[in-house]
Amino acid sequence: MKQKAIVIGGGAAGFFAAINIAEKNPNIEVIILEKTNKLLSKVKVSGGGRCNVTHACFNPIELVNYYPRGNKELISVFHRFAPGDTITWFAERGVELKIEEDGRMFPTTDNSQTIIDCFLSAANKYGVKVLTGVEVSSINKKDQQYQLSSKENSWNADFVIFAMGGSNKLKSYQLIENLGHKIIPPVPSLFTFNLPKHPSNQLMGLSFPATVKIKDTKYEESGPLLFTHWGMSGPAILKLSSQAAVYLNKRSYQFEFEVCWISDAESYVQNNRKFFSSKQLKSTKVDGMPQRLWDYLLNRAKINEQLNWADLSKAQMSKLISVLENDNYRANGKTTFKEEFVSCGGVDLKEVDFKSMQSKAHSNIFFCGEVLNIDALTGGFNFQAAWSTAYVVAESVSDKL
Repeated sequence: MKQKAIVIGGGAAGFFAAINIAEKNPNIEVIILEKTNKLLSKVKVSGGGRCNVTHACFNPIELVNYYPRGNKELISVFHRFAPGDTITWFAERGVELKIEEDGRMFPTTDNSQTIIDCFLSAANKYGVKVLTGVEVSSINKKDQQYQLSSKENSWNADFVIFAMGGSNKLKSYQLIENLGHKIIPPVPSLFTFNLPKHPSNQLMGLSFPATVKIKDTKYEESGPLLFTHWGMSGPAILKLSSQAAVYLNKRSYQFEFEVCWISDAESYVQNNRKFFSSKQLKSTKVDGMPQRLWDYLLNRAKINEQLNWADLSKAQMSKLISVLENDNYRANGKTTFKEEFVSCGGVDLKEVDFKSMQSKAHSNIFFCGEVLNIDALTGGFNFQAAWSTAYVVAESVSDKL
């Protein structure tokens, strides 16, 4: 009688684990159970529908720096399956990836359907059975196997792989808690900062590099800051939201933050006063800064943009320096990316053996992807964690067989 591996979750990690298990072990039956009627839904919408497959960071030691949670645990995992392996894996199945200037990697077709078709084709080729609309309600140990039950059916499995993702994981986590595992409550980890009815909303669409810090904390990130009609976004804000996800959730997303537009504002102001004394402030903006942003910052400092630099009082200079280096805001809420929603939280990493991705409490129970308390910054890193942990699961199942 064939041994059986059941994967709970028909997303990125679930498919990757199932395909690799089936490919490595032709004599095992592999089944994917997905509670919704949608397969690979996050793959579909990732990267604006292009699918940000991975990132061109090939050194595992550097790669783990993009993971606020799970960085230490992933070092060994990435040494076994890293972005270079991801590129090769897809290339061997006819999917070429390309590197963009910022390091993100996409299929050359710029279409996420390419990745979905690759997975569905491979699953079919290796005999993976995919069942949708199936919600597992219980898991029990029965002799040397596990019995999984839904409302309509039940299955016996030699191996169970938890690979549930997405934002609505709480009910699925109950299954894991019933096995005695600790779950870190999930909270959003990639979101924008809301500034309702703030004057900065008029700058919608403008972007400028800045350093953003959450006041009275150690959380600080740098990068392009993007103004939106509801607040602030862009890489600097998204990276910061990821780093401070748990802290900001505890604050109910009511918090103060500071934006540093230029790092040495005092020298900038003094030099302008010295070399451009007869010129108006409006006409001598910070290099590369959009004119509308410069006008906005002068208004924040309550300085008439028609003034010449020589006419600035000491108090005005001090205020302008303060705005350029420590521009203060108070966030009131967040906005998450609906389909591309990313959360931290999940299975406590202390309870997983990362050499095998197996539960430390139960033999032949494995975890991969978003079900773990692992999350990353934007740029293909979350998918890479999914591919890598899923691949290690497949190797571990093969070793046991």
